[in-house]
Amino acid sequence: MLQAGEWAYSKTLKEHFMNPKNILQGEDTDAFDGVGMEGNLQCGDQMMVVIKVDKEKDTITDCQWKTYGCASAIASTSVLSEMVKGRTLDDAFHISPKEVALELGGLPDHKIHCSVLGDKALRAAINNYYTRNGQEDKVKQEQAKVICQCMNITDHDIEDAVLEGARTYFELQEHTKCGTVCGQCKDETEVLLEKYKHIHFGA
Repeated sequence: MLQAGEWAYSKTLKEHFMNPKNILQGEDTDAFDGVGMEGNLQCGDQMMVVIKVDKEKDTITDCQWKTYGCASAIASTSVLSEMVKGRTLDDAFHISPKEVALELGGLPDHKIHCSVLGDKALRAAINNYYTRNGQEDKVKQEQAKVICQCMNITDHDIEDAVLEGARTYFELQEHTKCGTVCGQCKDETEVLLEKYKHIHFGA
């Protein structure tokens, strides 16, 4: 039980939650070169990431965002928006939720999923930039199958959760939020859970 004055997360996470960086002001995204949206407000968190790009160097010069989510989601996207500035599009595209969590000084296991929406929205924004600028050949489509339609959770997300320690359906839900809305994906999710446990751990 937390006592008065205690904080469950790191000082870095607290700072990015209390004083988030690079929040998009207003709804106008016309000034940006790429726009990415992930999540579903009806089902849970929603994330929008917008980027400006130095077209000669293929680097991100600005990254702003807007989200409806928990403290961890806000802090994760805030620190991500700082991490990508000055990086090439290809480098930024491959930033992982684990890198974001590390930059924050760690996240509780049941909050790892909060760092996932931001990197997905960033990748969507980068792909959007490529599409807008006639560089469709650079668009990187993740060959993943959406398992949970409500929360946009793919088989790759489920595999990542297993690698991060999820061993039961409940733990998988804590990591990814899959099946927390309508529950129609439960059977397919449980099959994949057992498959990835067997592949990676022989369980």
